[in-house]
Amino acid sequence: MSNIQVGLKVGLVISAALILTGCSSQKSGSGKLAAKQEFTTAVDSELSTVDLSKTTSVQTFEVLNNIDEGLYRLGKDSKIENALATKTNISNDGLKYTFNLRKGTKWSNGDPVTAKDFVYSWRRTVNPKTASQYGYLFSGIQNADAIQANKKSPNSLGIKADGNYKLVVTLEKKIPYFKLLMGFPLFFPQNQKVVEKFGDNYGTKSADMVYNGPFKLTSWNGTGMTWTLAKNQNYWDKKAVKLDKLHYQVTKDHWDKKAVKLDKLHYQVTKDPSTGYNQFKTDKLQYVGLSGVLAKNLKNNKNLVTRETSSCYYLAFNQKKKLFKNLKIREAISMAIDRGQLTKKILGDGSFNSQSFVSKGLSINPKTGKDFTATTAKPDSLTYNPTKAKALWKAGLKELGITKMSFTLLSSDEFAQKQVSEYLQSQLEKNLPGLKVNLRNIPFQTLLSRQKSHNYQVTMGDWYADFADPITFLNILTSGNPSNVPQWSNKQYDKLIKASSTTDAGNADKRFEDMTKAQNILLDNQGITPLYQSASKNLLSSKVKGIIYNTAGATYNYKNAYIVK
Repeated sequence: MSNIQVGLKVGLVISAALILTGCSSQKSGSGKLAAKQEFTTAVDSELSTVDLSKTTSVQTFEVLNNIDEGLYRLGKDSKIENALATKTNISNDGLKYTFNLRKGTKWSNGDPVTAKDFVYSWRRTVNPKTASQYGYLFSGIQNADAIQANKKSPNSLGIKADGNYKLVVTLEKKIPYFKLLMGFPLFFPQNQKVVEKFGDNYGTKSADMVYNGPFKLTSWNGTGMTWTLAKNQNYWDKKAVKLDKLHYQVTKDHWDKKAVKLDKLHYQVTKDPSTGYNQFKTDKLQYVGLSGVLAKNLKNNKNLVTRETSSCYYLAFNQKKKLFKNLKIREAISMAIDRGQLTKKILGDGSFNSQSFVSKGLSINPKTGKDFTATTAKPDSLTYNPTKAKALWKAGLKELGITKMSFTLLSSDEFAQKQVSEYLQSQLEKNLPGLKVNLRNIPFQTLLSRQKSHNYQVTMGDWYADFADPITFLNILTSGNPSNVPQWSNKQYDKLIKASSTTDAGNADKRFEDMTKAQNILLDNQGITPLYQSASKNLLSSKVKGIIYNTAGATYNYKNAYIVK
């Protein structure tokens, strides 16, 4: 999922996770529950639609992970835990899953949650009329691809309700990460009556929704800079939820957020880079992200915690445009960027140069026991070399029949992204003779729309893992994928990705080999230009306990969060 899209570095699930219990140097308080179970945290962008069939944003998926619930919840270290499913039976050939559902669960309006809600939700998402950018994740479920190609009816999808509390899913092929997918909000249920009642307004404000998770979204009008998650009194496990409220406040220079045993979580957007820190000092915020100078100056603060994310920030060149079809031009731009200086001096938040599209720390090679990225063949174009960049640049311009070039770099107006784009402008104009880079930093929703329609020359893109498998990254750059921002296409790459999920799906070693070869093709061809893998430095109040953080997707689960005195 994309962070820019709705500001959230979407995605949900999971690679490494950890429980926040405060820094070891902090005093933990009395350990007794505080009388007021409310928590306020900062976010870096406004919330967009919370329609799970339509969103692609990390921030939205984090909210969905707390206001709704599916078959499983993903716990510490991506552990799969039963949620609405109480028992799962898998056929011997691995192609049929039967889920027994928890009885007596309700939506926030009192309607029962049944197997039919899953059937309706999945069919709605894969229906081409919904135009879900995430529909490709259903590939492998019976008829999903044919439905999305308008060759079969959504009603033919391999999912059916056997009564109210039994759900049967039929696959066309084994999906190695299928259970992880079931913990991703895209596969959660939806209340058909409510979706049809609100129509196009569904998911555009908190009043036009119902919820079946630990919290309900409240106080959100669709455009506001604050919103709240309030304890859902109809939630089946409400006794485990201690938070009454979680308040969100949008802070443009921060991306971290959230918390949940609370009855309410308050979200608030603040535009000024130092505002969040000042509010933390006065206890108006209990959790806030830091970047740049603040992150460096507060490196020894006792409340500081660092979070790595399963992510990749990259440059996407619109490869339908003549200028950027030229490989030498793309390589020259890549080699003109000093990523070490970018991550250490500009960002300063723990982000690092992974020289990979698939994030480091996401997945282990079953044959070697090493990280997936250890077998990446890193091309020279990912190494800072201004001399070689200049030579490639001149050769590329000559092939294009021009002596100079200008383009506009499109990025979000979030504080850190403004800093990154300004740095890139300076680096590229300094190292590549005859280049003029214009900057355009726009609101994230506008950026999302422009990237989706490919209305740009060069843009800053990002992707956050949806689940702990390399395919969550590699899938999006296959030909025609809705999230393929640069419109890059390579037949051999497509062939390898297809093999990893079909003929080689049951062979873990061969599957990883397919994906490794595919990434090497991608990087060598500069399909995208990786810039850095993000991390964040955050200030967390020692009073806040029990939050589960999922590295993949950079999301938080607040169900078991609470505040101590």
